[in-house]
Amino acid sequence: MSGHGSGETWSLHMTQEAAYLHVDAESKAPYAADVLERLRADAEVVIARYPGKRSALLPLLHLVQSVDGYVTGRGLKLCAELLDLTAAEVSAVATYYTQYKRHPNGDYTVGVCTNTLCAIMGGDLIFDRLSEHLGVGNDETTPDGKITLERIECNAGCDYAPVVMTNWEFFDNQTPESATRLVDDLRAGKDVAPTRGAHRVCTFKEISRVLAGFNDGRADEGVGAGPASLLGLQIAKEQGWRAPGDDAGGSGAPVQPQVHPEQTSIDSPSKAGPTGMRSTQPGTPPGPTGKEEPK
Repeated sequence: MSGHGSGETWSLHMTQEAAYLHVDAESKAPYAADVLERLRADAEVVIARYPGKRSALLPLLHLVQSVDGYVTGRGLKLCAELLDLTAAEVSAVATYYTQYKRHPNGDYTVGVCTNTLCAIMGGDLIFDRLSEHLGVGNDETTPDGKITLERIECNAGCDYAPVVMTNWEFFDNQTPESATRLVDDLRAGKDVAPTRGAHRVCTFKEISRVLAGFNDGRADEGVGAGPASLLGLQIAKEQGWRAPGDDAGGSGAPVQPQVHPEQTSIDSPSKAGPTGMRSTQPGTPPGPTGKEEPK
């Protein structure tokens, strides 16, 4: 199997034992001295956060992408050198997680959720429309290098289905028309604001640096949680529900609404008393089922 993207040809050779991803020599060309110096300085900051330096591999791969736009051969080699790992160990991680790109990526990764809920709500139609509009398929990049289109299994935004993510910023309740406008605006160089999150979508290289652990100062921008995400909390407040351990007595015992078996929901009326047992006349002890004992 082979492919081509942004000037780089790659091939996947299958053997009985393993699959090897071979990258052109272009991606293995040495870094310029000033670029390498900055990379090493940033990597030192990242590695210092971990008790064992090999644990820094994930953020270091993002750091490589923040410079090269994908995990290049030279970036892979640098990670192995800095962390005392083999190139095979680094490659195994880089090829396992889909956030790491092994061929040139666009400035904006547009991921369309096509998992069950989003698909039912129109995710497949959105992907097909974008694929036709952009002239690319899954994990392919437009000729201008602006957009890489992906199918995403879940964007963790089911309450806003169908969801499209651009460089992991949320665009909620999308339609084929709104998603088409989104990619057109990105290709035109316009500032595009996600539904939730920062005030604008940054580039793939910029977000890769954030994922490497370098704060861009935008974490508190925009809306953190929308109405659909907060609805459960609103209902809980209206019903007076509290989390386990949050009871007024401080005993730590779960506080749960009392629902009688004859109720269809917490809101439906019932003849149950405050303990969840059917009320009886004074002086008549209830039986084990809450009913009056026969006289």
